[in-house]
Amino acid sequence: MHRSFDEYAQPPGPHPLSWTDHDGPDPSQVDPAVLGALLERHGWSRRGGSAGHYSRWTPPGPAAGASLLLPESRTFPDCDDLIGEALTALARSGTPSAREVLVSLTVPSDEIRWWRDIPHEPEGTASWTAQEQLRSAARQMLLAGALAVRGRAGYYGARHRRAAAAGLAGVLVGPAPGGRSLTAFVPVRTGRALAVRLSHALQAAREAIDYQRAAGGTEAFDAAVRAGVSRELTEAVVALVRGSEGARVALAWSPAAGVPQGCGARMEPVEFSAGDLPALRAAGARYLRDEPSVPVHLTGTVVRMRRSGPTGSGTVRLRVLAGADVPHVRAVLDEEAYRAAGRAHLDGLPVRVTGRLESRGGFRRLTGATCPVPVQVDDAERDRLMKSLQEGPDL
Repeated sequence: MHRSFDEYAQPPGPHPLSWTDHDGPDPSQVDPAVLGALLERHGWSRRGGSAGHYSRWTPPGPAAGASLLLPESRTFPDCDDLIGEALTALARSGTPSAREVLVSLTVPSDEIRWWRDIPHEPEGTASWTAQEQLRSAARQMLLAGALAVRGRAGYYGARHRRAAAAGLAGVLVGPAPGGRSLTAFVPVRTGRALAVRLSHALQAAREAIDYQRAAGGTEAFDAAVRAGVSRELTEAVVALVRGSEGARVALAWSPAAGVPQGCGARMEPVEFSAGDLPALRAAGARYLRDEPSVPVHLTGTVVRMRRSGPTGSGTVRLRVLAGADVPHVRAVLDEEAYRAAGRAHLDGLPVRVTGRLESRGGFRRLTGATCPVPVQVDDAERDRLMKSLQEGPDL
C-alpha cells in the first residue's frame, strides 16, 4: 500500500547532486573578507602577515602546501593581483578544501555537510555501498527540506515532488576523501529557503527525539511538523544513521550573503545515533497514518483505462494538469463515468473531476470521484495533448 521513499528518491537522468563546470571567480569581484572567512571555515590557518595590510594562510593537514597572501580589504594596492594569485594557487592546490572554497566563491552557497561514523572500515576509507548510502540519504534529506518549503505536512507522498526535485538541480556536491562525509553547496539565490527550513527541521527532530526518550510522549513530533519535520525527513535520517555508529549534519551560511533572519550565526552539528531509530521510525509511521485525505477539484488527461469485462466499473489513470500537486492519480469509476472518461480520451479532451486524494498509497488515488466532465479546449491545445499522449503515453 505504501511505496518506499527510495522508489522515487532517484529520478531518471543525471544525478542532480554533482559537480558542474563553472568559470572561476573573477578576482575583481571577490571580497577578501569573504575569502578569508571561507578559508577559516575549511580549516586553513592564518599565520601572520602585515596587520592592516595582508594576511598569510596555510592549508590544513600535516603536509601543508604553499601559503596564500590575502589583502585585508579591497583598498590594498594591487588587491586584484594578490587575489588572482590566491585563486590560482587554490585551483592548483591538491588540498580538497581548496576546491570547496572556489565553489563557494563562484556560486555563493550555504554549505550542508554530513558525516557518518562507519564501523569495520579502515580509517579514512568507506566501502562503495557506504558511500552510496551516504549520497542517497543526503539527497533524501535535501528533498525533504525542499518539500517542507512548499508547505507543512506530516507526509507528502507524491505531492509537490516534481517541483521539489527540480529545485535541487542547482545544488552542487563534492565528497570528502574517504567517503565518510559529504558536502552540498546550496546556492543562496535559489536555495536559501531550503537551507533555512532544513536547519530548523533537523533541530526540531533532535528535540522531539530527546523529549520522547525522556518523557515517553510523542507530542513533540506533532509540533515539529510546523518546523518542517515529516515522514520524508525521518526516513532520510534513518537512512543516514542505519549501519553506522552515528551521524552528524551541520550547516554553514554563505559569508557573502550573511546569516538569514531567525537563524544563529553558527549551527552546531546535529547528531543522531542508532538509539534514535525507534523514535524516528515510530514518528514516520504516525505521520503516515495521521495525514488526512485532501479534497481536490482537478483537471487531467486520461492516459490509461482498464476493467475486467466489457461492462461495469473500471479504473482510469489521469495525468494531472491542474488542481493537485501530483503527476498522476488513479480512480475507480462506475460504468457511466468510465464511458465518459473513454469518450474524452478518444476526443483528445481533458476532463474535470472532483474527489478526495487518499494519503494511503501516497496521494495517488482519487476516491469518491465524480463523473468526469470533458473540458473544451481549442484545436491547437487538443493537438498538443494528443501528440503528447502518442509520443509518451506513460502507461
